[in-house]
Amino acid sequence: MILWERGIKMAALKKKTPWEQEWQNLSKKEEKFVARREEGPTSVLVKKLDRFIPEKLSGTLNAAFFKGFQVIFEKGTGIIEKTYNKDKKEANFKVDTYAHELMNNKKSARTFTKRAKSAKAANLMISSVEGIGLGLVGAGIPDIPLFIAMVLKSVYEVALSYGYEYESDEEKIFILKVIEAAMCDEDEFIEKNNELNDIIDYIAANGDEIGRWNIDKEEQMRATSRSLSEEMIYTKFLQGQFVIGIAGGVFDPIYVNRISNYAVLKYRRRFLRSKMA
Repeated sequence: MILWERGIKMAALKKKTPWEQEWQNLSKKEEKFVARREEGPTSVLVKKLDRFIPEKLSGTLNAAFFKGFQVIFEKGTGIIEKTYNKDKKEANFKVDTYAHELMNNKKSARTFTKRAKSAKAANLMISSVEGIGLGLVGAGIPDIPLFIAMVLKSVYEVALSYGYEYESDEEKIFILKVIEAAMCDEDEFIEKNNELNDIIDYIAANGDEIGRWNIDKEEQMRATSRSLSEEMIYTKFLQGQFVIGIAGGVFDPIYVNRISNYAVLKYRRRFLRSKMA
């Protein structure tokens, strides 16, 4: 990965192609995201609630997230797809690809990311209503399947914006890794982010064949569930309290936004690597 990125920097000495300009812009966005994650977790203030958290809540949350992924991956994708027009999004990608082949400029190269960000913004509005609404009625753990569905809906739409499907187990593992990295502790983030970048480099070098990873889907589901439960334990505790539930519900869209932003970065990186390999 280091040698390849050195090659990109050397290419900066000559006139940049639209894809190289996009890569430069992506690098700046990634640096900003990494800097924010290194500052500490979003929920740092509510972590003062340690002494109020029931001992069994961590295990309960972990199991709830894992079960949620199991159910939604097995039975929920079709339901999620009813909330957007998948065929239209796939057609948009083909049109955008053809338009860029004709125009080959900065504007046409950036169209893919504009669509991804537009989908992300729409899903953020939906998650804001969902999170606060369930907080008002004191729903903490019961809303986890809905939270997972909102996260996956956003990531699925981002993937489609860059021309990627999400049905295969290998692609689900990639998505799970994106969610895990976005939500992990700041001390682990750099390692998880570099791991994802290595995977993206591997995909680019092997013609997008990601089935060769030695990664078990169930094992990755458990790792992602741990990452989610450790970060969200405090907000889910708040959300489960009827009187102050709205405070916890406010964090759901914050988490959806963080994961969605990171998904845009990683799918954008993957897309650009495929164009510049």
